[in-house]
Amino acid sequence: MFESKNMPLISFSAFLKRMLLHFSYALALVLVTLLIGIVGHIAFDSSINLHDAVFNSAFIANGIGPYIVPQNISGKFFFAFYGVFTSVVFMTTLGLIFAPIAHRLLHKFHLDDE
Repeated sequence: MFESKNMPLISFSAFLKRMLLHFSYALALVLVTLLIGIVGHIAFDSSINLHDAVFNSAFIANGIGPYIVPQNISGKFFFAFYGVFTSVVFMTTLGLIFAPIAHRLLHKFHLDDE
């Protein structure tokens, strides 16, 4: 997907297209993560409705914490695993977004050496 160090630096417009592609991958990952949270909230906590599940999933994904804490054990376990999962998704999303930038900088440094 990325050019090797022997290849010339891609144009700025191609770089912007690459950034847009990586950003869309990151956005899709975040949306799938929110969908997992919504479905899990509804499945493991029967007292929650759809708009509260969306609200809770967004709060947990943002690192704020739950707005409504479930009263049953399965809901609490889901909250715990979903919180860890969203932390991993956050780090993965940062990697997806910053990988093209880091590659372009390193590629430019390698071209300056030659």
